[in-house]
Amino acid sequence: MLARNARIPPQPEGDIPILVRFYPPHNRGDRTNYGNRMKPIFDGIAEAMKVNDRRFLPRYEYHPPEKPGRIEIIVGA
Repeated sequence: MLARNARIPPQPEGDIPILVRFYPPHNRGDRTNYGNRMKPIFDGIAEAMKVNDRRFLPRYEYHPPEKPGRIEIIVGA
């Protein structure tokens, strides 16, 4: 729903770069799992954009913990 409300503009053919910034709530997480947890979110973004998520070219940034924790996603970054 958030992706649909963001009204992401149509993307040209080819790869769609996506920057994902992780701000975990604590240091107990495993960075190797963060990207795997994004699949349902990427599916929702792809549905809102009316594209196949195989076009996504994600790049991940890991930041120090912040309460309550958050994820920032920038499409086309």
